[in-house]
Amino acid sequence: MKKFLTFFAILFLTASLAACTTSQKKDFGMVAGGVVGGVAGSALTKGSTAGTIVGAVGGAYVGRELAN
Repeated sequence: MKKFLTFFAILFLTASLAACTTSQKKDFGMVAGGVVGGVAGSALTKGSTAGTIVGAVGGAYVGRELAN
């Protein structure tokens, strides 16, 4: 239950920060990609910290590149 609450707290804070940034598409794409990548990395590695970090970094990179 603690991981579940932590996940949604991080998701809420990330969404809040994304709403406060300027309207640049690349910034939003990077944040959204990082969140999705972190969740996917965590799910694929069954909660591994390294998997979550690698997924978040990879997702942020892909999200920034796709948001042109």
